[in-house]
Amino acid sequence: MKPEEANQLLQPGYLPFEAGYQRLDNGILLVAARSSLLNVKGYMIDWWFSYVHTTEQYKQWHPQDHVFSDWIGERGTGRYIGGTHIAYERLGGETVHRLKINFLPPSELLDTGRFAAAGVSTAIHARLGEAGAPGWTAKMVHFVRDTPYGCEMRSRFWLGCFAENNLLNDYETRVRIYPDETGKGLQQHCHEEMSILGQFLPELYRAHHP
Repeated sequence: MKPEEANQLLQPGYLPFEAGYQRLDNGILLVAARSSLLNVKGYMIDWWFSYVHTTEQYKQWHPQDHVFSDWIGERGTGRYIGGTHIAYERLGGETVHRLKINFLPPSELLDTGRFAAAGVSTAIHARLGEAGAPGWTAKMVHFVRDTPYGCEMRSRFWLGCFAENNLLNDYETRVRIYPDETGKGLQQHCHEEMSILGQFLPELYRAHHP
């Protein structure tokens, strides 16, 4: 599934590829993860992305992999779209990746008019790049459907979507910048951090919404 095919997530049930990583025919490295979060609803996920800011808060999300956190843009108002998260983190290894994550409207990737019929409670859409470097190198979405037990999050990362820099969107460049081992580490990291989030988010949300 390429970014322009992301509306496949709106289909009932599940797709053949829901977890792992694979190299697409254009060189993009697609990473997929699926997490079940007990007693967590989509509105809590949406709130979390408008809340997390400090390094202390970020480390709670993944104490081992998360190293540093800051935010560029509006904060503390419940709005995060348009803002940029500066995140230093490990992705299943020892290397610390210095990332910038710019949040975008879900409608730029998905047909939000179909969300209600598809049971979608929220979708977190962003583009990613290296902090301090020009442009962007990847895209991502966390696609959330509420369930009787809480919610499920189906995450997709497209590594190798180069924009506003001098990187070529060709097969060779994408493989060089994002080798397969990056996909393996990211898939592991995403599943771990979302599993951890599910453990503390319900109580944290209630503390801020008595």
